[in-house]
This record gives sequence, C-alpha cells and structure tokens, in this order.
Amino acid sequence: MVVVKQTRAERINIRITAERKMLIARAAEREHKNISDFVLDNALSAAEAILADDANFSLNKKRWQQFLAALDAPPRRIPALRKLLTERSVFDGK
Repeated sequence: MVVVKQTRAERINIRITAERKMLIARAAEREHKNISDFVLDNALSAAEAILADDANFSLNKKRWQQFLAALDAPPRRIPALRKLLTERSVFDGK
C-alpha cells in the first residue's frame, strides 16, 4: 500500500473568545489531539455531513412516485423566467 503524505499549505484563521478556546482545548486534550487537528477533524466531519445531505435522500413509496411524476412532468411555463433568460443582460455588453 502506497501512502501519499500531503503537506498542509493553506491556513484558516479565526477569532475566538478565551472561554471558547479553553473549551476546545479541553476537548482536544481529551481526544489526545492538538487544537489544530481537533478543529480540522471536526470541521471536516461537519462539512462532509452537510454535503452528504445534498447527495442522498430517502422517500417512502408514495413520495417516490410523486417525485418521479414531478421529474417526468413537462416544465411549467413561467413568462417572467422566459423573459429573463431571453433578454440581453447587463453582463452581455453593448
């Protein structure tokens, strides 16, 4: 097995109260980690959980059928949206 070690070149700077830093330091010590590793590990876990919510969802059979029907239905006509997407934008230039 090949292990590739990546260097940490990027920084994240945050301001924090002394009380919150002490709380994080106590938790990091309990996990036998330094504060940076503790904060990074927990931030990554939270980010992965939040993004996973966007990728996976579950529906019961009735809701699944409703979901499929909505996907298969023809698009609704929304005149304001058609106008927005067909007119020249201020970003299109002159």
